[in-house]
Amino acid sequence: MGEARELDGGFAETADTERSRVGRVLFARRRRADPPASSSAEATAATPASVPTAVPASPEQAKAGLLQDLDASDERAEEALNKKVPLWIKAAIAASLVGIMVLSFAFGRYPINPVELMQTLAGLLNNWLAGVMQGAFGVSVPLVDVDPKMATALVNIRLPRILVVVMVGAALAVAGASYQGMFKNPLVSPDLLGASAGASFGACLALLLDLSNLYVQLFAFVGAMVAVGGAVWMNRMVNKYDAILGLVLGGMLVSTLFQSCTSLVKFMADANDKLPAITFWLMGSFSRIDQADFWMILLPMVLGFAMLLLERWKLNVLSFGEEEAKSLGINTKRVRLIVIFASTLIVACSVAVSGIVGWVGLVIPHLARAIVGPNYKVLLPASMFIGAGYLLLVDDIARLVSSTEIPIGILTAILGVPFFIFIFKHNMKGW
Repeated sequence: MGEARELDGGFAETADTERSRVGRVLFARRRRADPPASSSAEATAATPASVPTAVPASPEQAKAGLLQDLDASDERAEEALNKKVPLWIKAAIAASLVGIMVLSFAFGRYPINPVELMQTLAGLLNNWLAGVMQGAFGVSVPLVDVDPKMATALVNIRLPRILVVVMVGAALAVAGASYQGMFKNPLVSPDLLGASAGASFGACLALLLDLSNLYVQLFAFVGAMVAVGGAVWMNRMVNKYDAILGLVLGGMLVSTLFQSCTSLVKFMADANDKLPAITFWLMGSFSRIDQADFWMILLPMVLGFAMLLLERWKLNVLSFGEEEAKSLGINTKRVRLIVIFASTLIVACSVAVSGIVGWVGLVIPHLARAIVGPNYKVLLPASMFIGAGYLLLVDDIARLVSSTEIPIGILTAILGVPFFIFIFKHNMKGW
């Protein structure tokens, strides 16, 4: 037993030394389980003499075995993580988002042709820069005449909506990618721990009480945070052995509880007044977005994005498994709590301003993984840009496909199911 403990210590010391020397997390590997040692002399005698011992004689030999004993899946994972994404792919992803944003200004009830759109945007940008130069440096820049009606439509109506849609799409996509890496499951979405169910109950309760739109968003945000907090609390109280399984079970219990509460609120609502408003909110929409909504979610969104981007290299380590991450000195419990808090923060803000928008956090991470690979250093930023462009494109379709704006939650589900089947079928190698 003393020799076994010395060997385990050798493995841990070797892992820490290798990490500090190499300076990156791709060193982590799964080692094959050693065959159980026989506890009886009869079993020892029955072992063929030609079979070598499974226990290395020294930590140096343990290190050699740890680095050389690679199975095929680890080699493929290393190759995928070391894959360099060409610069033109990154530029194409960013340019696609910018192009969709510019085109989105031209779509709406007030039609704007491309020439007028570019002239108006250029004029507004010139006048804004003129104000900055005048105020900061005292330099006078000639102003450009802009149609006031067109400027009002672009700046006060379409610009806040476009910015909010972009932030919500990026939030749902990056939260889904983070959850899929943390839980090591390609079928995980941002509402796994009950964020959407809690937000739905909070918003429905505010609508039942006939509160203002600000309180509806506040109740939705608080409901999402409380739901995820309840899932984490259930995991700590009930499960002490498998943290991932406990979180999943806690999320299922919390989601069921809050969905039942939402059904109860809908049952109590007036069928002629409150129930239609509740139903419409649950389907998701950006039709009521204004500048106040953008400024309200900006700071929490930026905070959540920053936390996830700072932790993205640790998600690479977690993808190798719990034991390998701990052997590299990663506090897996702390990383999970940070990822859960940051993801819940941005998802709660998203649901508060837009309602329930499904399938973005499930589909977009797979598309991003198919384009840039599974390395979270690149995957998370790519998911943000692709998710933002995708949801903005779907929102444009929702505004144009009929005379009455279609709730965006319906379109994301209709488009997401076949899209997910196609992406997942051709991207199983990423898992």
